[in-house]
Amino acid sequence: MKFLALLLVVFLNLNTKIIASEISGFAVVTDGDTIKILNNKIRLHGIDAPEKKQNCTKNAKEYNCGIVATEALINKISKNVVKCLIQKNKDRYNRFIGVCFVDQENLNKWMVKNGYAVAYRRYSKNYILDEDSAKKNKLGLWSGVFLNPEKWRKLN
Repeated sequence: MKFLALLLVVFLNLNTKIIASEISGFAVVTDGDTIKILNNKIRLHGIDAPEKKQNCTKNAKEYNCGIVATEALINKISKNVVKCLIQKNKDRYNRFIGVCFVDQENLNKWMVKNGYAVAYRRYSKNYILDEDSAKKNKLGLWSGVFLNPEKWRKLN
């Protein structure tokens, strides 16, 4: 019986490592929802930021909201080490999918809560309350008019 219990513990530990791994180091920001650590491209789970070429409108003026989102993530990370908890599967572009942190702060959550990205409801419900908060407080994208990034990609 002890042998079976030990075997079960070993099996669960092996599965835990497969389900969740970690990549950490200095990050290069690709865009508002993708970073690169060493040679590992990581898509921030559960969020969708405007594309680099995407424009939005604020105060009747057009601006590049994709660049604004990218710069926000660059500034938030600064020169800090980023730790990403990686999910089991990669996306169709062979990127890891992860929830990333600087110190203890969840970058995915921060991007949505400050209006630089939207909750990507198709893949996660984790950041809906953060999006609601950004919308209520008219932060970032929510201070003007924008096309949902997923819809913008389909049209462009």
